[in-house]
Amino acid sequence: MIIKIKKPEELKEAAERLLKETEGRRIYALFGAMGAGKTTFVKAICEVLGSTDTVVSPTFTIVNEYTTKEKDPVYHFDFYRINKITEVYDIGIDEYFDSGNFCFMEWPELVEEILPPETVRVNINIMPDDSREITFET
Repeated sequence: MIIKIKKPEELKEAAERLLKETEGRRIYALFGAMGAGKTTFVKAICEVLGSTDTVVSPTFTIVNEYTTKEKDPVYHFDFYRINKITEVYDIGIDEYFDSGNFCFMEWPELVEEILPPETVRVNINIMPDDSREITFET
């Protein structure tokens, strides 16, 4: 599936489409170059889920937690600063994955070996005209 985003105002619609097309799935790996818009897309997804929390990149904390309108947690990971896979196990990644709550991961290529098979792989590509193309498989 391909979603094209030409302007920021289209992000919420793209987030709605991703969640609809992957309904029932809870673990998402967001791949993309630095500045592709991974965190911005997670913000849009959280907005669609009804979160009023401030969504920021968890680059230094590794994981941030937000709350949906139903008061369910949403976990947002950034593995950019991970040096060893044991660091991910130390934060209890298995418990997050097994929680049944939404998990959105930035820089998942650094922990590829531990991604559950049901992970939705989302690629955000910067196009020559500076628009974005989001691809994923259901």
